Amino acid sequence: MKIFRSQSSKAAMVVCLIVVVSLLKMSAFAQQKAFVHPAILNTKASLDFINKQLKNKDSARTAAYQKVEEFIGRVECPTSFFATVVVGSNGATSPSKSQIRRDAELVYALTLAWAHTGKEEYAQKAIGIINGWAYTFKDYDLLNAATNQRQPGLEASWTTPGFVAAAEILRYYKVDGKGSGWKEADIAQFKTYLHTVVENYINKMPVYNNNWNASQGYAKMAIGIFMDSTALYQEGYETAAKFLPIVIEPDGHISEYCHRKDCVHFQYSLNAFTYAAELARLQGDNSLWLLNDQLLSRGYDYMRKAFDSNAECTYCTANSSVFPGTEIAYRYYKTGNLAYLRALRPPQGTSQGYIFIGFTTYTHANVPERNQ
Repeated sequence: MKIFRSQSSKAAMVVCLIVVVSLLKMSAFAQQKAFVHPAILNTKASLDFINKQLKNKDSARTAAYQKVEEFIGRVECPTSFFATVVVGSNGATSPSKSQIRRDAELVYALTLAWAHTGKEEYAQKAIGIINGWAYTFKDYDLLNAATNQRQPGLEASWTTPGFVAAAEILRYYKVDGKGSGWKEADIAQFKTYLHTVVENYINKMPVYNNNWNASQGYAKMAIGIFMDSTALYQEGYETAAKFLPIVIEPDGHISEYCHRKDCVHFQYSLNAFTYAAELARLQGDNSLWLLNDQLLSRGYDYMRKAFDSNAECTYCTANSSVFPGTEIAYRYYKTGNLAYLRALRPPQGTSQGYIFIGFTTYTHANVPERNQ
């Protein structure tokens, strides 16, 4: 293990060759077929499946759905939006940064509630949030121009997929044959917003070989699906495929854990790669799940070590947050280590800091893959 981490140039070349060969083999779907919609973590089949369970009063699904309603009940729906979002790194925050993160989660929760109940008030609130940002947002600014110059790309990569996941459902799903009522002119404006954040921010992120690039790949894939852009989707896919074997070493070790000295940043990487893998799977491509002999699964094996204090450092405990991607990864891999992690705290609600859309126990636990 230590030999690999102080790897020779020859070993590095081998890793690079593995990545190149993998990329050459991967995702050719863009030339083969159109996108499936909705398909940003949720599909028509999966939403229909969980709705049927709720109508049949399935206790586990009902309890998980209550977390959606509880979140909506305690988070105030916004009435105004920021033209400029001010961001900073390392936990530094501002009212605009806090709101856009929170709104990206709230709009998704409201959309899930509409997809279950069909209540117009949920759809209209969700549409109001998306439209509010789409028509108001202009740019990002920095809390500290000397140190935060590249933070906007990361923030955009974290928040935009929440808006897009909600938008996919609002645009394509129907409850008892009735759509959400989102107008075509508003959809067009939202696409303009997406174009702005991709071109001006997400595309301009640096190479850090960590959760930044994992999040960038996932975000581009999600936006590409909504925009029906095979080129953007493929850029995101190739980013995820390139950085997954850089962030996660062959034995599953993730250096980001000890380097960042916390229990969240390495989970950002795992979560982003997991969501990217699931987006690809819903388009008929399992290759990110299978990449380098299921390397992503070994990353979660390392996460189990971190939570058991068996890694090289100790920053996770049994009480640390478990990010929502764990539920989706468990459903796919079904390993004992993932079962252990999700059993610590099933990810019923949101992720810490609203970094990734949550409620995955509601949307994914025990949902057969054929229904996803």
